[in-house]
Amino acid sequence: MDTLFPSRTPRFNHVGVSMPADQLDDDGRKAIVEFYGEVFGWQELPTMTLDRERLVLSAHTYEQFVFLIADDTPMRAPRLDHFGMSVGSVDELHAAYERARAYAADRDPSVDLIAPEVDDHDVVKIHSFYVRYRLPLMVEVQYWEVADGLDLDAMAG
Repeated sequence: MDTLFPSRTPRFNHVGVSMPADQLDDDGRKAIVEFYGEVFGWQELPTMTLDRERLVLSAHTYEQFVFLIADDTPMRAPRLDHFGMSVGSVDELHAAYERARAYAADRDPSVDLIAPEVDDHDVVKIHSFYVRYRLPLMVEVQYWEVADGLDLDAMAG
């Protein structure tokens, strides 16, 4: 039990990213919503949308979201700056990668994609890939393959 937050363990719930206003116009928002919707299942929260000002993408719940906001000095980030999300199986990770790869091949070659890799730490193998489309940050998708009988949450304390 967490003594600082006894009602539940705190968790990250959103990422906020600034972008140029012209990337949040009708066409820009449509492209962002299509890609992240098709690859990850994220959905626009239309009541939050303001043309050329704001786009909010729900990442499967209202409490998890990507908040995109227009700014005169938008975020610029090196290629590997990212935020992460985890999936429940290695098959789901590879399926998401294939959806992103197909989108890049069939619809928009500007999708920036780094193929899946495995970082093997013996007790846990971290499967991951990276993707970016129109946002300044990449998304790292991970699946943690944990050795039989190991409980990472119990190890964390």
